[in-house]
Amino acid sequence: MTVFGLPLHPLIVHATVVVVPTAAFAVLLATFWPRFRRWASWGPAAAAALAVVLVPITTSSGESLEHTLPHSDLIEKHSHLADGLLPWVIALLVGALLVLWPQLAATRPRMWSLPRWLAVAGAVVATAAAVGALVEVVLIGHSGAAAAWSPNA
Repeated sequence: MTVFGLPLHPLIVHATVVVVPTAAFAVLLATFWPRFRRWASWGPAAAAALAVVLVPITTSSGESLEHTLPHSDLIEKHSHLADGLLPWVIALLVGALLVLWPQLAATRPRMWSLPRWLAVAGAVVATAAAVGALVEVVLIGHSGAAAAWSPNA
């Protein structure tokens, strides 16, 4: 995949490495800071949804680029790590929606409220997914930089 003759992956990856950590931090803030949750409203969930869209595009463009390059263990490692990010951002979106739900239910009379255990589970999912997504992005980014800048790549 190319855009104006340039591989799409190095272009789209910059959006992904901004959106995923931004979504993760926003979801963490919304989970533990009610004032931020009220202020941000749909923002953390929207950022997580954007991450869910960007990750497969980034992964697909990376696989396309990988097929044009000679085999490299560093690129293989990067590709393997990148394949693990999508489940984290999907969980981040689910957690963000579960964290947002009680606020929405309080302002919409027809919306059913979550049982307490599900609200707590949502906070746990949101926290675990945010931390997991952040760790995964750092590992993927480091391996990608090593693959791009290593003389052995």
